[in-house]
Amino acid sequence: MKSGILLFGSVIILFLAAGGIGYLISIFNSLIQVKNNIGKAWGNIDVLLLQRNEEIPKLVDICKDYMTYEGELFAELAFLRTGYEKAKGTLEKTIIENKLKTSLNRLSFSGEQYPDLKAGEPFRRIMKRVSELEETVADRRVFFNDSVAIYNTQIEKFPHRILAGILLYKPHPYLDLSVSRGQGR
Repeated sequence: MKSGILLFGSVIILFLAAGGIGYLISIFNSLIQVKNNIGKAWGNIDVLLLQRNEEIPKLVDICKDYMTYEGELFAELAFLRTGYEKAKGTLEKTIIENKLKTSLNRLSFSGEQYPDLKAGEPFRRIMKRVSELEETVADRRVFFNDSVAIYNTQIEKFPHRILAGILLYKPHPYLDLSVSRGQGR
């Protein structure tokens, strides 16, 4: 009788252990999935941002002739553009892109204060190209930010939070949506 109870107890313990391990594996897999979804969503944006960043030196060159007091802004754009190209992951690129977008908006706003610059064909052509790329990025930003929201929620839920802490998963920043589409046209 004792051996039957021991056997039954052992089976229950093994069953609970296997269930616990299975549950941990499912948590681990869901964390990996939401992390990878951020990478996949960023991949859809990264190509467009690189194309847009190729337009920045052209835009700066055109603006330099007209905007003599914006040297600090030009230097900031160059620094951020280089930083974006050197950034290693989506977290770093997201932070830099948010700063770069703010600087580009400042340049666009400053450009509107120079009628001769704004009227020039090269400036209008490059700003149109940048705006077109921005519109496409804005569409893809929604998917990226949805992926970030799911990831951030997953790593904060209990018991996911414990495993996320062990894996050193940190909340990911959103890609800034505060700037309306088509600005700078």
